[in-house]
Amino acid sequence: MDGLPIRRVIEHVISGSLRIPAFQRGFVWDAERVAFLMDSIYKGYPFGAAILWRTKEQLKTERALGPFTLPDRQPEYPIDYVLDGQQRLTSVFGVFQTEIPADGDTSWTNIYFDMEASENFQDSRFVALDPQEADLERYFPIGTFFDVLGYRNATKGLDAQKASLIDSVQATFKEAQIPIQYIETDNRAKVAIVFERVNRMGVELDVFQLLSAWTWSEDFDLQNKFTELADDLKPFGFESVGDDTNLLLRCCAAVVKHDVSPGALVSMDGSEVRDRFSEVENGIKGAIDFLRNNFNVESLDNLPYSTLIVPLSVFFAVGQGKSVKLSTSQRETLIRWVWRACFSRRFSAGVIRNLNRDIEEAQKLRTLGKSALAQINVSIDAPFFSEQFSVRTTNTKTFVMLLAHSRPLSYVSGQPISLASVLQNYNRNEFHHLYPQAFLKKLEYAAPEINRLANFVFMSSQDNKTLGGVAPSIYRGRMDSVAVPKILERSLCPASLFDDDFEAFIEDRSQMLVDAAKRLIGS
Repeated sequence: MDGLPIRRVIEHVISGSLRIPAFQRGFVWDAERVAFLMDSIYKGYPFGAAILWRTKEQLKTERALGPFTLPDRQPEYPIDYVLDGQQRLTSVFGVFQTEIPADGDTSWTNIYFDMEASENFQDSRFVALDPQEADLERYFPIGTFFDVLGYRNATKGLDAQKASLIDSVQATFKEAQIPIQYIETDNRAKVAIVFERVNRMGVELDVFQLLSAWTWSEDFDLQNKFTELADDLKPFGFESVGDDTNLLLRCCAAVVKHDVSPGALVSMDGSEVRDRFSEVENGIKGAIDFLRNNFNVESLDNLPYSTLIVPLSVFFAVGQGKSVKLSTSQRETLIRWVWRACFSRRFSAGVIRNLNRDIEEAQKLRTLGKSALAQINVSIDAPFFSEQFSVRTTNTKTFVMLLAHSRPLSYVSGQPISLASVLQNYNRNEFHHLYPQAFLKKLEYAAPEINRLANFVFMSSQDNKTLGGVAPSIYRGRMDSVAVPKILERSLCPASLFDDDFEAFIEDRSQMLVDAAKRLIGS
């Protein structure tokens, strides 16, 4: 196994010889993980080897290195494509390089060394800070370690003891080696096997992207088609579908082969997909239209599983100039299937198996008018709504869909909430506690108890401020008194909200939410 000094990693990227193939996912690490990596490098802890595929032939499609657009390579240089270790290499390059301007957020590169923290084996001395908030008498910007002028300016105000400490830290990074394992071959089948094995514990579609990039690139620029589709969906808030290559490839395989396994993708060729791409496109548009009209979904972020679009795209996939006319029975089946899939967490495990079954049943539903699509076992009970609220989790997104389905009202004015604008700007600020945090903290409730799903509702920051951090029995007087019964009904909230008994309220509301969910799944 070889090792690359950090300076050489930076030079390889700047020369264009170290590159990211299109079948890799993008950079996803946050600043805390980057800081943790820096601590591991500093302490000499193992952090895993990067695997590079060295080849003479450049791929037709590539990906940026995080927010950095890679320069063209020098013709005489071989290319090293990153098969594994993209997050680590991007982190190292982003923190220490100073030459390539960024095209996106680089806040994760602001890593500092805590000069006053004690040295121990467990705790990290590297922290992520906003540069405007960093006390430079305590925190040293490590991004200057490979920048002579920047390092000189950053160290000149330090006392002798801190300057000596930082010199030793810099020396550690200058001597550090990034472990590298090379695969030198122009045989793409061999690289495909390596990549599959490296990613075996990951998401199946890593392999999809690899194979599609090679199988279709010569006669069908699939990425351009996806980009055009994203533009078409932009007015409806779903342009991010065009960026989700995993999802789109699954839709292609589902429509063309009724099978989303890697083997099904390999068996397709560019001409086959090209000839039927209008069906794929219509299927995806029909799926999104169905979700928007029946579930108040305004963006891909609103869906508990983006995977829901795949079987729906099969149902709505028809050729150019055609459309699918839904019968009442078909619509009810599709709606019930979506709710059952969400509440059963259907696509959290066994994804390909469950997708292939649902794809087959969606096709039957369209051609025969009935199928077993919605026959999914699901059990909903009160503990579901004791999960913690987080806008990125499956349970929270399902909970939000449930609330949206009831067409909630403002807790102050009693007027309808504009779900379109709220859900397009999907974030934590659009939801607040029914029993305010300030009130519950005075009663010595801990955060996990306060932040249960059952204690949340659609509520703007302005409404939340108006009601204040007081007991519900008090803030009731700040609500439209005439509208209160309707507000509670449309937020699936019991009248016991105003009894100021938090545990009794949680029990009552959880049961109301369970009852509402059971009506939707048809049980």
